[in-house]
Amino acid sequence: MRSDLMKKGVEKAPHRSLFKAMGYTQSELDRPLIGVVNSANEIIPGHIHLDKIAEGVKAGIRQAGGTPIEFSTIGVCDGIAMNHAGMRYSLASRELIADSVEIMAMAHPFDALVLIPNCDKIIPGMLMAALRLNIPSILVSGGPMLAGHVGGKPVDLISVFEGVGALKANQITAAELEELEDKACPGCGSCAGMFTANSMNCLSEALGLALPGNGTIPAVTAARVRLAKAAGVRIMDLVARDVKPRDIATQKAFENAISVDMALGCSTNTVLHVPAMAHEAGIELDLDTFNRISARTPHLCSLRPAGPHFLENLDSAGGVQAVMKELSRRGLIHLDAITATGLKVGDNLKAARVTDPEVIRPLENPYHEEGGIAVLYGNIAPEGAVVKQSAVAPEMLRRTGNARVFESENEAATAILDGKINPGDVVVVRYEGPKGGPGMQEMLTPTAAIIGLGLGRDVALLTDGRFSGGSAGAAIGHISPEAAVGGPIALIKEGDQIHIDIPNKKIDLLVDAAVLEERRKAWTPPEPRVKTGCLARYARLVTSGSHGAILTDK
Repeated sequence: MRSDLMKKGVEKAPHRSLFKAMGYTQSELDRPLIGVVNSANEIIPGHIHLDKIAEGVKAGIRQAGGTPIEFSTIGVCDGIAMNHAGMRYSLASRELIADSVEIMAMAHPFDALVLIPNCDKIIPGMLMAALRLNIPSILVSGGPMLAGHVGGKPVDLISVFEGVGALKANQITAAELEELEDKACPGCGSCAGMFTANSMNCLSEALGLALPGNGTIPAVTAARVRLAKAAGVRIMDLVARDVKPRDIATQKAFENAISVDMALGCSTNTVLHVPAMAHEAGIELDLDTFNRISARTPHLCSLRPAGPHFLENLDSAGGVQAVMKELSRRGLIHLDAITATGLKVGDNLKAARVTDPEVIRPLENPYHEEGGIAVLYGNIAPEGAVVKQSAVAPEMLRRTGNARVFESENEAATAILDGKINPGDVVVVRYEGPKGGPGMQEMLTPTAAIIGLGLGRDVALLTDGRFSGGSAGAAIGHISPEAAVGGPIALIKEGDQIHIDIPNKKIDLLVDAAVLEERRKAWTPPEPRVKTGCLARYARLVTSGSHGAILTDK
């Protein structure tokens, strides 16, 4: 066993003594030692209850003959970090989480890991570590939040963000916004729509590194605790058979995950996280892979923020496994990929079925013929830009508009909420990329304000930053190269014409190439916004959003 490095032999008597100082018995030390990576804290609604999930995991490990040993990681709540300097730290936390898990599992050589995240960067950070370490691992999340209700209608966190814009537009009262604030998030769990956290939890299931149900079983249910116990039991089988993450997360498995991504209409952040995870597995996924799979994969689920359904509806309709079974009817899923269940995908899907054909539509009646995400190219984004096309109003799929240029998210959000953006404008927010931000801030406040003000069918927003999974509308992010390294987005001027053609995967600045070259000669790089601390280090090491914003050691 790997843990023998710290517990076996005469020379490890001091090590065993330290274990016994914590109350471990010799019998417990003789068993496989399983690291339980728990990101519980009291600042993220999706993590406030993870102590209960960890208890379930540990019970399953003990039941199957192992000894669980729990340790923690950090976590950032993107909703609370939104629209202030804290958001710059969110994406950077992904790398810190991966590194911290690696450090703990190398300093203390566990035989396996059970990963317990629930939100945004924590999920991919833990999976990156598991793929990097390549010791038996399984992920079990805390599950999605239930929808709230106001006036008999379901609501969620995005309803509150959009409510701010609606208040500014005098469409609702302050009392109505306060009621929304009080009722939109009724309890623990990752926010109730197909935002980044739930996107990544669903994709971890599709990838095979989490058990069926991981992406959709609600946080507050007993079924979620049972899933945690099952994960604890399953990790012991993975140890016994020496099944490692890279045995599961193969090229076929990543293609399955991207197919599910497209069918569900997941967050654009998946286009950052999935390539970063693949990189740790030694698999290169370029942006064209997403377009190729999107072109052949219909969009079957219309989930918040793009549609009316919530994660609890998807769970009741059959969950991720039912979506995969529907996709398999057209050969869009690799059925021979192995999973953490110990079975192949095809075996897992035998019991799956769709129970609500409106929540999970059949292949013959999709919400859209193409998948939820598209990668656009053009003279603004030679290396690509990403849009959740399933959340774009039909009127905005093709649009030419006037550029309104802002040098930061805060400037743009203020202008939008102050009524300075007009129908037909294309809001450009730059110097918010991985290096320039630094940290590639999410733009939920400005996109939600645009929707809340009733401009979702009239205004587009472009950025070298990124969007929350809760963003809807013509929100085009990850524009690469970013402004801070001299990307073409840095050359746009107020009033320039920008042409967007999402069906044809195009985004272009309608300015003569010679004029752009003159602007390039006059451009100078800005002073770094952050010059000390972990963000300054991150800005030096981070790569383009088109490569998953991974870190380079060069």
